[in-house]
Amino acid sequence: MNVLFAAGGTAGHINPALAIAGAIRESNPAVKIHFAGRRGGMEYGLVTKAGYPFHHIEVNGIQRSLTLKNIGRNVVALWHLALSGPRANALLDEVKPDLVIGTGGYVSGPVVRAAARRGIPTAIHEQNAFPGVTNKLLAKQVDVVFAASADAVEKLGAPEKTLVVGNPVRPEVFAQDRAAARASLQAGNRPVLLSFGGSLGARRINEVIADLAAWHTKNLDLLHIHATGSRGVELFRRLALEKGFAGAKQMQVREYIDDMPRMLAAADLVISRAGALTLAELEAAGRAAILIPSPNVAENHQYYNALELQKARAAVVVEEKDLTGEKLIEIVKELTAQPARLEEMGRKARSLAHPNSLDEICARLRQLVPQL
Repeated sequence: MNVLFAAGGTAGHINPALAIAGAIRESNPAVKIHFAGRRGGMEYGLVTKAGYPFHHIEVNGIQRSLTLKNIGRNVVALWHLALSGPRANALLDEVKPDLVIGTGGYVSGPVVRAAARRGIPTAIHEQNAFPGVTNKLLAKQVDVVFAASADAVEKLGAPEKTLVVGNPVRPEVFAQDRAAARASLQAGNRPVLLSFGGSLGARRINEVIADLAAWHTKNLDLLHIHATGSRGVELFRRLALEKGFAGAKQMQVREYIDDMPRMLAAADLVISRAGALTLAELEAAGRAAILIPSPNVAENHQYYNALELQKARAAVVVEEKDLTGEKLIEIVKELTAQPARLEEMGRKARSLAHPNSLDEICARLRQLVPQL
């Protein structure tokens, strides 16, 4: 039996697919799992590292800002769009899937749509309360719709076949050994601060994290792991030199965190965006957080996602328009001085987790495809 996943663009689309794939493989090792995505996208690295066959299909989004550069990008995007249908059908002929699952990103559109038209069982998963364009278009065509939030059900437009399951989180996020994770980082008794702004990186977060690092490397004994994102590598390197913390032993700087379960297990406090999957993993790991919602998302949904954790006293929310290095330093200084408060925030975050999400998804998929 073959299962084909289509996901791309960001870790927020790819990691749910990897979580579902892992659960399927664990329950039925005979199932052959394949992934479709862009070779130049983040999905290629994450999927191949997980050991799954990867099939290339090129699909790009249309740029709404009509600069000269974006006009050129749009011409390429339209060309890839025209080819995506034939390529998706060729991919289905090659893999011969018994089930196709899309978890978002432009690439999932043509693959899932082609499978649905052929009568192959299909499912999608929507991670946000405000659904993405691709999933809204696919919802009426597929057999099963999984939603992370009840707020997304009506917006997806197919309530009769939508099941609210939360966001699937890799089991290893729940199962990490905190002491072993901290020992692997040689953290000792120091507080561990983990910060990241997404797979591509967020310029403003990199800037204020640099301010924070310049302060804490001189004033606090903590271990700070920071992921710059692919677009922030050079910026953060320059800021580290300018602000005098380059090479500081308290800092571990990476482009991307590819062992997030271990990093979350080791952390005492996390500074991050408020994407749906990030929040699901914070909840699963039970970690206190400072959340900086991205202002560049549809319906400002990250802000409303983040407020749920703040209302539960599991996080502190700072909107980017209010974000300064000084403000972040003040919050980190206050929280790290109160270990008991950090622990309580972590417990409250864990209370919001959906530990049965993968079980519910797999049970519904087996109803759709009994041999799964």
